[in-house]
Amino acid sequence: MERIVLSLLVDNTSGVLSRVAGLFSRRGYNIESLTVGVTADERYSRMTVVSIGDQEILDQIENQLRKLEDVRDIKELKPGCSVFRELILVKVRANSGERQAVSAIADIFRATIVDVGKDSLTVMLTGDQSKLDALINLLEDYEILELARTGLTGLSRGSGDIRYLP
Repeated sequence: MERIVLSLLVDNTSGVLSRVAGLFSRRGYNIESLTVGVTADERYSRMTVVSIGDQEILDQIENQLRKLEDVRDIKELKPGCSVFRELILVKVRANSGERQAVSAIADIFRATIVDVGKDSLTVMLTGDQSKLDALINLLEDYEILELARTGLTGLSRGSGDIRYLP
C-alpha cells in the first residue's frame, strides 16, 4: 500500500467538501486525513487529502477528483518537495505534582501549554506526523483524557509550480 498526499484547489462554495468526500465514499476509497481552508483568494479553498492504496487505486482517485466540477487544480505533494504540518491538542490528567514533568516533556518538543485546569494540562504542538507521534508516546505515561489532530496539511516547496486562477 502506498500513500498519496493531494493538494486540491477548489471553488469556495457550499457542498464542495460533501462532493469530494462523497466521491471517496461511493468508490470505496479511504480518506486517511482531510483538511480544508480558504486561500488568500476567497473564491477558492485548499483541500489536503491523504489516502492510501495501490498505485492503480491512487491513480483512479486523482482521475476521479479531476472530473469534479469544483476542482480547479490538483497537485501531488511528494515528500522532499513539499512541506507538511499537523496540529495536535492533547489534554493530559496532571495533578499539581505532575504538571512540571508534563511541562518539561512539552518543552522538549517546543510544544505550548494552552490550558491549565485543576487536574489537567492541554498541550498544543505543530510539526510532522512523527514528531506528534513521539509526543503522544511520551505522554502515554500519563492519562490522556482527550486528543484532537487536525490532519495533514501541506504545500509544495518553492514558487515553481504555483498556478494562478483567473
